[in-house]
Amino acid sequence: AGGGGGGQSYSSPNSRAPPATPQVQWLCDNYEGAEGVSLPRCTLYYHYLLHCQEQKLEPVNAASFGKLIRSVFMGLRTRRLGTGNSKYHYYGLRIKSGSPLLRLMDEQQHMAMRQQPFSQKNVKPVQKSQGITNGTVGGIGQQQGSTLCDISAQVQQYQQFLLPDGILLEHLKAFQTLYREHCEAILDVMVNLQFTLVETLWKSFWRFSQSNDAESLNHNESEKRLPKSCLVVLCKFEPVLRWTRECDNLLYQTLVEILIPDVLRPIPALTQAIRNFAKSLENWLTGAMMNIPEEMVRIKVVCIGSFSQTLRRYTSLNHLAQAARAVLQNSAQINQMLSDLNRVDFNNEQASWVCQCEDRLIQRLEQDFKATLQQQNSLEQWATWLDSVVSQVLKPYEHNPMALPKAAKVFLLNWSFYSMVIRDLTLRSAASFGSFHLIRLLYDEYMYYLIEHRVAQARGETPIAVMAE
Repeated sequence: AGGGGGGQSYSSPNSRAPPATPQVQWLCDNYEGAEGVSLPRCTLYYHYLLHCQEQKLEPVNAASFGKLIRSVFMGLRTRRLGTGNSKYHYYGLRIKSGSPLLRLMDEQQHMAMRQQPFSQKNVKPVQKSQGITNGTVGGIGQQQGSTLCDISAQVQQYQQFLLPDGILLEHLKAFQTLYREHCEAILDVMVNLQFTLVETLWKSFWRFSQSNDAESLNHNESEKRLPKSCLVVLCKFEPVLRWTRECDNLLYQTLVEILIPDVLRPIPALTQAIRNFAKSLENWLTGAMMNIPEEMVRIKVVCIGSFSQTLRRYTSLNHLAQAARAVLQNSAQINQMLSDLNRVDFNNEQASWVCQCEDRLIQRLEQDFKATLQQQNSLEQWATWLDSVVSQVLKPYEHNPMALPKAAKVFLLNWSFYSMVIRDLTLRSAASFGSFHLIRLLYDEYMYYLIEHRVAQARGETPIAVMAE
């Protein structure tokens, strides 16, 4: 809980407040004390980051911002209300009635109500990792099974490392604490769809400053907790690099599942925003890490590249799914597809050669595909069928995590069943060519998605981590 302060003492700015810097003035212009109300602590910090972005100011971190608020509003208290990242609230503070921030709050709530995928239930992307003791660093906690939102406290293996010169155990702990806070801040802004603030948070964490002004660094709260000189040394330290990679893979996997909880469900309002965000990520990151050792930059770029590619692939898959849904709901198109499909010679030797599949598999796929078409199934029912195809093919390897990835790759290479059908339909200029082409694109992408998740599950890793390899 925060400082005491009784009565109405927190209902107006502190008479002993610091000089009216732009930040202090902004706080006084937009917030006021009031009895019986509260604001989520993270919401205030979002508003502050937006303000800094608009005014081209370098933001302080969340801890420093908290101190600034308390210096402006006397005796402000912190209360725990609810769960998740919004559980801490400033009690006795509200947005002023004339503030433009009120409209921003309304817009955020409206967007959240429309989208509904952003449940923060069990979202803990970076939990405390075990294994730092007595000046040595243990192996990174290995994520187990499908628990995608935690770094397991279980230590995968223990290896001893001597700490680099000038680095104390306290520096290592400070890095872990700061990085966890940083990941939580990224999660918070993403859940609230404030995509552009990710660049601001990266610049803040990696101490990006165009002026390289040592004076400004000295007044930075992060600098007091972990000097940049120590941060730079730690960015070359192998255990820190591995731990950071684990954190990033888990954070990004969590974000993918929050933004696109179901690749088949329509998310039209978000699709373009997510794609634009994905395209910007690598440039934002490399720009923010200009003075950081190459070893850390490499790790971060690989992780962010995997995240960016996943977002782009999943939004493309989502777009294809909506287009295919229209075809699958059209009886005339379905009947035309069946008619054309019945003229394809599945027993042709050339067809088998193009497909590079066993005859038995081709026969089963043909029968299943025609039956599913005749039943005029929904997109979700088609997805279930594709899932069952993957299950049948990988069943012999389900207890052999070493062999399963190889078997999955072979299957993907052989999954040219639809390519063969398309080739035949093209040669005959079939009326349903366009419909088949669309369905084929969707199935290829969705099959890749299913295989990627099966391989990740078998290896006890996130799909993002598998993609990064």
